[in-house]
Amino acid sequence: MPTRLATLHPATRRLLITWAVLMGLTLVTMFSARLGGDARLQALPLWSAGLLLLSTAFKAHQVLMTYLGLRDASAAWRGAFIGLVLFTLLLVASGYLLAQLGG
Repeated sequence: MPTRLATLHPATRRLLITWAVLMGLTLVTMFSARLGGDARLQALPLWSAGLLLLSTAFKAHQVLMTYLGLRDASAAWRGAFIGLVLFTLLLVASGYLLAQLGG
Protein backbone atom coordinates (compact mmCIF):
# COMPACT_ATOMS: atom_id res chain seq x y z
CA MET A 1 0.00 0.00 0.00
CA PRO A 2 1.58 3.35 -1.04
CA THR A 3 2.04 6.05 1.55
CA ARG A 4 0.36 9.42 1.26
CA LEU A 5 3.67 11.04 0.38
CA ALA A 6 4.21 8.58 -2.47
CA THR A 7 0.82 9.42 -4.01
CA LEU A 8 1.57 13.16 -4.24
CA HIS A 9 2.66 14.95 -7.39
CA PRO A 10 6.50 14.85 -7.66
CA ALA A 11 6.80 18.66 -7.38
CA THR A 12 4.64 18.70 -4.25
CA ARG A 13 6.60 15.80 -2.79
CA ARG A 14 9.88 17.65 -3.43
CA LEU A 15 8.54 20.77 -1.68
CA LEU A 16 7.39 18.80 1.36
CA ILE A 17 10.62 16.83 1.67
CA THR A 18 12.66 20.02 1.31
CA TRP A 19 10.54 21.71 3.97
CA ALA A 20 11.05 18.77 6.36
CA VAL A 21 14.82 18.82 5.78
CA LEU A 22 14.94 22.59 6.38
CA MET A 23 12.99 22.21 9.63
CA GLY A 24 15.36 19.45 10.77
CA LEU A 25 18.38 21.63 10.02
CA THR A 26 16.77 24.49 11.92
CA LEU A 27 16.59 22.21 14.97
CA VAL A 28 20.24 21.23 14.50
CA THR A 29 21.16 24.90 14.31
CA MET A 30 19.20 25.71 17.46
CA PHE A 31 20.82 22.92 19.45
CA SER A 32 24.31 23.78 18.23
CA ALA A 33 23.78 27.42 19.23
CA ARG A 34 23.45 26.35 22.89
CA LEU A 35 20.32 28.35 23.58
CA GLY A 36 19.35 29.18 27.14
CA GLY A 37 21.10 29.30 30.51
CA ASP A 38 24.51 30.90 30.99
CA ALA A 39 25.46 30.06 27.40
CA ARG A 40 23.73 33.26 26.22
CA LEU A 41 26.64 35.30 27.50
CA GLN A 42 29.36 33.25 25.83
CA ALA A 43 30.56 33.14 22.23
CA LEU A 44 29.83 29.99 20.29
CA PRO A 45 32.67 27.51 20.04
CA LEU A 46 34.28 27.26 16.63
CA TRP A 47 32.68 23.87 15.83
CA SER A 48 29.23 25.24 16.65
CA ALA A 49 29.69 28.36 14.52
CA GLY A 50 30.99 26.20 11.66
CA LEU A 51 28.01 23.85 11.92
CA LEU A 52 25.67 26.81 11.98
CA LEU A 53 27.22 28.34 8.85
CA LEU A 54 27.29 25.00 7.03
CA SER A 55 23.66 24.38 7.88
CA THR A 56 22.75 27.90 6.78
CA ALA A 57 24.57 27.45 3.46
CA PHE A 58 22.73 24.21 2.74
CA LYS A 59 19.38 25.72 3.71
CA ALA A 60 19.96 28.78 1.52
CA HIS A 61 20.91 26.52 -1.39
CA GLN A 62 17.73 24.47 -0.97
CA VAL A 63 15.55 27.58 -0.81
CA LEU A 64 17.18 28.98 -3.94
CA MET A 65 16.94 25.78 -5.94
CA THR A 66 13.57 24.47 -4.77
CA TYR A 67 11.42 27.42 -3.77
CA LEU A 68 12.83 30.12 -6.06
CA GLY A 69 13.13 27.71 -8.97
CA LEU A 70 16.79 28.34 -9.76
CA ARG A 71 17.20 24.65 -10.58
CA ASP A 72 15.53 25.46 -13.91
CA ALA A 73 17.22 28.85 -14.40
CA SER A 74 20.34 29.58 -16.41
CA ALA A 75 23.77 28.89 -14.98
CA ALA A 76 24.42 32.64 -14.75
CA TRP A 77 21.45 33.20 -12.42
CA ARG A 78 22.33 30.19 -10.29
CA GLY A 79 25.95 31.30 -10.06
CA ALA A 80 25.02 34.86 -9.17
CA PHE A 81 22.66 33.90 -6.36
CA ILE A 82 24.90 31.18 -4.95
CA GLY A 83 27.86 33.55 -5.14
CA LEU A 84 25.94 36.19 -3.18
CA VAL A 85 24.97 33.65 -0.51
CA LEU A 86 28.56 32.42 -0.21
CA PHE A 87 29.85 36.00 -0.03
CA THR A 88 27.38 36.79 2.75
CA LEU A 89 28.35 33.66 4.69
CA LEU A 90 32.03 34.51 4.22
CA LEU A 91 31.40 37.97 5.68
CA VAL A 92 29.61 36.47 8.67
CA ALA A 93 32.38 33.91 9.24
CA SER A 94 35.05 36.62 8.94
CA GLY A 95 33.26 38.79 11.46
CA TYR A 96 32.99 35.87 13.87
CA LEU A 97 36.68 34.99 13.52
CA LEU A 98 37.73 38.64 13.96
CA ALA A 99 35.63 38.87 17.11
CA GLN A 100 37.21 35.68 18.46
CA LEU A 101 40.75 36.86 17.74
CA GLY A 102 40.14 40.37 19.03
CA GLY A 103 38.36 39.30 22.23
